[in-house]
Amino acid sequence: MKTAFIGLGVMGFPMARHLARAGHQVTVFNRSLEKAERWAETHQGRAARTIAEAVADCELVALCVGNDDDVRQVVGEALPALSPGAIVVDHTTASAKLAREMAEAAAARGCFFVDAPVSGGQAGAENGQLAIMVGGDAAAVERARPVIEAYAKAIQHMGGPGAGQLTKMANQICIAGVVQGLAEAMHFSRQAGLDPALVYEAISKGAAQSWQMDNRWKTMAERKFDFGFAVDWMRKDLGLVLDEARSNGARLELTALVDQFYAEVQAMGGRRWDTSSLAARLDR
Repeated sequence: MKTAFIGLGVMGFPMARHLARAGHQVTVFNRSLEKAERWAETHQGRAARTIAEAVADCELVALCVGNDDDVRQVVGEALPALSPGAIVVDHTTASAKLAREMAEAAAARGCFFVDAPVSGGQAGAENGQLAIMVGGDAAAVERARPVIEAYAKAIQHMGGPGAGQLTKMANQICIAGVVQGLAEAMHFSRQAGLDPALVYEAISKGAAQSWQMDNRWKTMAERKFDFGFAVDWMRKDLGLVLDEARSNGARLELTALVDQFYAEVQAMGGRRWDTSSLAARLDR
């Protein structure tokens, strides 16, 4: 399929690579032209100088950018250049309200907008093993599925526009609570004089086991946080969660508390630290 990929950050760069390796014809655009040209040279694709140029004649456009405003800008520039029937697949973690707004804008042009935020982090993007939660028109989702399978291990259609973003919010709620629990367990273990490595061996095969424990306990024990999903990004995501909760009446006491803990980590200088740096806050 003739595709475009907009946004070549730590997630988008490898996601676009998987599209090319799967045999799709890929044109890329990035705010930094140098990065787009580097991608094109490496993966036999094409780098465009504008979004309109990148998406011209494409059947599917994927994007992975920063926030609601970025998505709105990209889609606003892309839609006039797209042919009717084209599909825009947004992998940005953004608001459900924006997804509904973009779906309406796309429909007015005879196109489709699918909100498809991802989970799995940079490693999932690099390995083509992302979990993708999708909202949008069912027929458009099925047309897009063979393309986004290039970098996904699981794709779940959750419902109409915005449903993918709402599901990603549930994902972030779970992560916030689990990481805070791990941070406190690590802190408690040290205060009790236990060896964190032995604690992991003792509890990681039982009911406490989680992806976060398997992938972050060791680095938390070593006080290494200069990698992974940045605290700034997590606070952006939790802001979306808490805004949505204020609208729908959900009670998210723990999530709101952990969001404030992340604010403390930011104040410590940890804006770009991994989300597991909640442990550093307890070590002060």
